[in-house]
Amino acid sequence: MTTAELFIPQSKGIGSLTQQVKLKSSANVDVKTETTALSTRPEKPSGSSVLGFPAHAERALALGEIHARPAPVIESPRSLIKLCFITEGGHTVDQAVLAELSRANGMAPPSDGARHHRVITGKGSIWWERHTEASTYLWEGPAAKSFNHPVPGHPFGDAFPAPGSLLAGVRIDIVKYTDDFESELSNFDRRTLCCSVTRNGLGVIASDFRQDEHGLTRMIVFDKGMAPQRLGAVAQRLFDIEIYRTMALLGLPLAQRLSPRMRADEDRLTELTHRMRGIEPGGAEDLLDEMTGLAAELEADAASSLYRFGASRAYHNIVVDRLQGLESEPLPGYDTFTFFLEKRLAPAMRTCRAIEERQVNLSRKLARAANLLRTRIDVEVEKQNRNLLRSMDKRAKLQLRLQQTVEGLSVAAVSYYVVGLVAYILGGLDTTSLGISYQAIVAASVPVVVIGIWMVVRRIRRKHLEKD
Repeated sequence: MTTAELFIPQSKGIGSLTQQVKLKSSANVDVKTETTALSTRPEKPSGSSVLGFPAHAERALALGEIHARPAPVIESPRSLIKLCFITEGGHTVDQAVLAELSRANGMAPPSDGARHHRVITGKGSIWWERHTEASTYLWEGPAAKSFNHPVPGHPFGDAFPAPGSLLAGVRIDIVKYTDDFESELSNFDRRTLCCSVTRNGLGVIASDFRQDEHGLTRMIVFDKGMAPQRLGAVAQRLFDIEIYRTMALLGLPLAQRLSPRMRADEDRLTELTHRMRGIEPGGAEDLLDEMTGLAAELEADAASSLYRFGASRAYHNIVVDRLQGLESEPLPGYDTFTFFLEKRLAPAMRTCRAIEERQVNLSRKLARAANLLRTRIDVEVEKQNRNLLRSMDKRAKLQLRLQQTVEGLSVAAVSYYVVGLVAYILGGLDTTSLGISYQAIVAASVPVVVIGIWMVVRRIRRKHLEKD
């Protein structure tokens, strides 16, 4: 599972990338923002051919991915609110919410396969993004009067049709930098306040990563002359840091729930291995059944946590990447974003990795113990088979001796009947002319018949042996 597959959307090319330019207007006039192309050079959508050559089937997707997450162009002062919802009901719920928002503001709803959509409403706009297990709604509009005042005109409230359970909410206020900017920092909790200077010293970012009375994580950006594109990129990275941080920490409660169960499984495996050493012959099957049941429980826990722990690792990597992308420098007297977050996020990620490693190690040890037990069972079965073969060999030898005895008796019995047939035949003949009595001829035929019958039986036995 890659980072891009987890949260960052993979969308089709969006054609001409447009960005917002804020129009100046009077306080009593409601003016909608307009869009303008980033470049005056016309850009045609990727078709099925390039210079007459057939294009690859996935070319449009590959080219469009680099433009998949355009950062809004922002000019200070401005206020932004971004909400992240876990879409348990699927993407159809998002489609219904966006269709309602779009129709309410006189815009066409997004297509079924869209991953990005923008709804212009009043003096601001809503930017929607679809992710693998969540969706985000970003409102950017006029700045609030002050840090403690609500953002005017945003659509989020009781009337907003939430597509799922809310996971993270962030509010960023972008204001002009002044020499007494530190007075604004008094609104934050000094114990967790982080403050950094952006690249080239053109801005200062601050946050205590605590939630206000509305449940929003508050951040503030002091603009010292950043370009609108750079200002939008900084805001997007700050949103990503807070949202992905929260997504990464979803693995921690699961790890904490699995930890005592892992401890119980480890103790149970220790007990089973001790019982293996003193097991009596014939008792290995029951012990193997217990090990199989323990292995099934362990594999079920590992399977249920596989995705969550993998996702947490990927989200943590994104947070680290976004922190590096800020290219911030420390402000004397304050913790930096990187130092503060890694100091608290890294232990949680190590806990998740530790549970994963314990699951893998326990599964490996359990497999080795089960293999040893199966080997012992196989040895016992081989002993039983050996004893069985010995008894069968003994029975075969006894049967052979009995067969030989029966064959000897059968020679005598057949000879008796053959001699009787000879006597019956001679009884019908006149033997007086031969000068030999009837009884003498019968007596003389007995050894001849016995020897002949014996030779026939012997020949038949040899033929059977040759065939075998």
